[in-house]
Amino acid sequence: MLRKTTVWIMAVTGGMVVANNYYNQPLLVEFAHTFGVTEKAAGPVAALTQFGYAVGMLLFLPLSDMFERRRMIRLLLLAATLALIATALSPSIHWLIVAGFAVGFTSVVPQLVTPFAAQLADPKERGSVVGIVMGGLLTGILLSRTIAGFVGAHLGWQAMYWIAAGLMVVLFFVLGRTLPQGPPTFEGSYGSLLKSLAELVRTQPVLRETSLVAALQFAAFSAFWTTLVFHLHSFPEQYGSDVAGMFGVIGVLGAMAAPYAGKLSDRTGARLTVMLSSIVFVLAFLAFAAFGYGLVGLAFGVVLLDLGMQSGHVSNMTRNFALKKEAMGRVNTVYNVTRFLGGGIGSVVGNVAWSHWRWPGVCAMGVVLCLLAVAVQLYYGRRYAAAAPAQ
Repeated sequence: MLRKTTVWIMAVTGGMVVANNYYNQPLLVEFAHTFGVTEKAAGPVAALTQFGYAVGMLLFLPLSDMFERRRMIRLLLLAATLALIATALSPSIHWLIVAGFAVGFTSVVPQLVTPFAAQLADPKERGSVVGIVMGGLLTGILLSRTIAGFVGAHLGWQAMYWIAAGLMVVLFFVLGRTLPQGPPTFEGSYGSLLKSLAELVRTQPVLRETSLVAALQFAAFSAFWTTLVFHLHSFPEQYGSDVAGMFGVIGVLGAMAAPYAGKLSDRTGARLTVMLSSIVFVLAFLAFAAFGYGLVGLAFGVVLLDLGMQSGHVSNMTRNFALKKEAMGRVNTVYNVTRFLGGGIGSVVGNVAWSHWRWPGVCAMGVVLCLLAVAVQLYYGRRYAAAAPAQ
């Protein structure tokens, strides 16, 4: 039986580690000023961090089925500490981009913790447990922007990365005392482990659907958050990283939906919740387009965006963890690598859209990506209906 205390420690861990990947988003203007480069030149820091996260998940997450999980999690925390220190010491924008990739590459602990919690949970409570852990994770994503914006404005962006490195060291010792051991579930070589990923993609249509939908949703999400600081800086008041970061606090209102989304998935089915989340995404970007030239309008859209993000992600994860319990690490690998590749592409696309068409371009790109997510769900819905046996 998984203790509630352990669940909440896992949630806090996920939030604190995933935050490493998002500190840079409200700090992009600060990076540009520090190294004397344009906003467009600073944008790849955010994108490469997301790509690093995707590569790290591809290489490390399958190993969670092959090695003891607690030890693996603690070793990755030490690696993330070194990457954060390298970021704080960056002497140039090019070094910062490479260090950003390293931060993403090593900060994959949240994607080890989530399936670990699902594996330990009672099947009847799995959606709720995943919801709590994912709630902590998304809260970490959102508050990371608030904290980084405040620290960057008052202490300098380097201080944020020194603080983050210290937090990883604290987690290393806390998890060593509180996490249960997670014995391996796969016997074989690393090569055969990676080959089994392709087999999962081939044989699991639900995994293909959830991965594509999550990638499109996260691409839209990343396009918004990567360009928000540029948009705010374009206001007559020239708002800085501290104001951009404050939108993370507003987004926590959406993150609070996570446990409820998990419970709703347990009761009514996760697929419907995911479809509703895509519709909420579309409404969020329409709100940004119509009202996003003022702080109140942006705040309203952020609540919708994060509500859609969290409810969709939790429901997708609940569907995935019901597929093959003995392969949770690998299922999570396929899903999250695809998702964060989408996030990295979204950061690039958002940066390009901002450079050429400013805020209207970012909003239009978000609507297109979210409508594509709806189209993917409708396509797979028709396939499931066609494959169902006649009554």
